[in-house]
Amino acid sequence: MAKRLAARLNERLLVKNYDRDGNPRPVEYLDNDHLRPIPVQDRRWTQLTYTFFWFSATANVSNLYGASTGMTMGLAMWEAVACSFGGQIMAGLLMALNGRGGAMYRIPFPVLCRASFGPWGALWPTFNRAVMSIVWNGVNTVQGAQCLYVVLYAIFPSFANIPDKMGPKSALNSGGMICFFVYWVINCAFLLIPVPKMRVLVYIKVAVYYVAAFAMLGWTVSLAGGSVKTPRTSTPINGPEKSWVIVKFLFLGLASCGTFISNAADLQRYARKPNDVILGQVISFPLSNLLVAILGNVIASASQRVFGELIWNPLTFLERLMEGDRYTSANRAGCAFIGLGFVYASVFSAIFENSISAGNDIAALCPRYITIKRGFFICAAFTYAICPWYLLATASVFINFLSSYQIFLSAIAGILICDYYLLRRGHLHVPSLYSSSKESLYHFLHGWNLRAFVAYLISIAPSFYGFLNQLGVKAPLSIQRFYYVAYPTSLLIAFGVYCGSSLVFPVKGMTTERGWKEPEDYVGERDEGQITIEGVAVDVHDPGMKKGGENVISKAV
Repeated sequence: MAKRLAARLNERLLVKNYDRDGNPRPVEYLDNDHLRPIPVQDRRWTQLTYTFFWFSATANVSNLYGASTGMTMGLAMWEAVACSFGGQIMAGLLMALNGRGGAMYRIPFPVLCRASFGPWGALWPTFNRAVMSIVWNGVNTVQGAQCLYVVLYAIFPSFANIPDKMGPKSALNSGGMICFFVYWVINCAFLLIPVPKMRVLVYIKVAVYYVAAFAMLGWTVSLAGGSVKTPRTSTPINGPEKSWVIVKFLFLGLASCGTFISNAADLQRYARKPNDVILGQVISFPLSNLLVAILGNVIASASQRVFGELIWNPLTFLERLMEGDRYTSANRAGCAFIGLGFVYASVFSAIFENSISAGNDIAALCPRYITIKRGFFICAAFTYAICPWYLLATASVFINFLSSYQIFLSAIAGILICDYYLLRRGHLHVPSLYSSSKESLYHFLHGWNLRAFVAYLISIAPSFYGFLNQLGVKAPLSIQRFYYVAYPTSLLIAFGVYCGSSLVFPVKGMTTERGWKEPEDYVGERDEGQITIEGVAVDVHDPGMKKGGENVISKAV
């Protein structure tokens, strides 16, 4: 009886795979339909979508005060904003490079990793990023709960009188925990929408967020009398000390985008054309971050005139606008509508920045039983389990976490970029990415590419002492300063070591021929109908397009 129930449960949980004719196909340990290349009919994200997407992705509350941490160490506001902007320009370029394989072959990050780490070796970078995505999803959920708290406090005055049982180590009080649960349920409801159909929601989020942000800007500046001072929160610094602070916050601006850089393939795989993603990542991403940082810092500087002190968190600012005699119907309505706009923006920030990447990763860790959608909800469950409200209890805890994980993600990015551009010249044999066969191009040694792991370990070794320092271990000043450049250092070392080891011990599929080997476009085995190339409609399964068990649309480069 027990065996029969177990068999039935296994059958219910087993992911169902189908070919393009709708016939069931075997379930493999490395493959399910959700990890396969996005079909042509679902490639709906255009250049305009990606341009708006990055304005949407950066439209969240944390980015409103993202550049302000530099001022706590003596930088002027515009110096801090410039450091953040410079780091994000570098991040945009790295996103375009690291996600190119996803944009061309429409495969997610975990599958792209298999070309460099092997089918089983890729489980480590996949697990590594899944953990980061879950933690960041928790951070975004806490911030969304704080936005919702502002809304409910504006509507129900008694909401602020709920006895607090959470204690001083929590970023949320008992009322905030109620908001956390409500927000978490709202987030889970939106996860039911298929990702290709979220394009319209990207556009709506941009409009809602910037209406709320500019409304808050106008309101706070008017309360400040129409003018604001450029704030500096610490004693000005000069000389070498200032140079090192600039270096620190320049590369912190890059490191803080580490998840975006690793998530690039997951987001680019929905592109209508491979090049549709470039403009959004190289231009829209840094510009949108710059705009949000300026808005946040001007709002913060207005608080100095309104309250006599600098308030960097815009949610705290909204709460202060409803204190005492300020708890008027006009102020409450303004705070409620602004907070509601931030709630909506936070929901989709969590989905686009974290849930999509975590869903891909968790599905790739166990493709036989987990689809990307199931991965979304597993991520949501772990988001609650890790108690993220303790992570954000103080700003110092959050900043240390922000900078500590960078070396692991940067090493992976360096290996993937080297493999795709230098060793394979843009050519991937997609069917082999879903195979554990010894004959596969990416099997390496029992499914593990030791070259990649050697490069990974060597690249993080120089910065590991600095990483321990971020967690509380004492370290000399030289070690602390070297850690400022940990992200680019780890990336470049991983790139160089992986390239050198692969030249000494060549990998399968590595090409020594000159020229770029990417196809013009890629079409998978599940695709149907036609695709237009240079104005000509072509049957996606024309025998002339068949090559090596896959369909490619290519022309000589």
